[in-house]
Amino acid sequence: MLALRLPPDVEQRLEALAKATGRTKTYYAREAILEHLDDLEDLYLAEQELIEIRAGRSTTIPLEEVMKQYGLAD
Repeated sequence: MLALRLPPDVEQRLEALAKATGRTKTYYAREAILEHLDDLEDLYLAEQELIEIRAGRSTTIPLEEVMKQYGLAD
């Protein structure tokens, strides 16, 4: 179960969409979360890795080196 408050303008847009399509507001809220959850998780992981790199706890590999390693270099 999840309860959330939306800004009034977003609530009105969601209500109008639900009414126009015959679907529920919950349906559209769920769809929006599912659509963007992967992106938010990827962003979080990328930010954490950047922190690790900047702190010297992780290293990077140049793209050219990766391409050579997997036989993708020209």
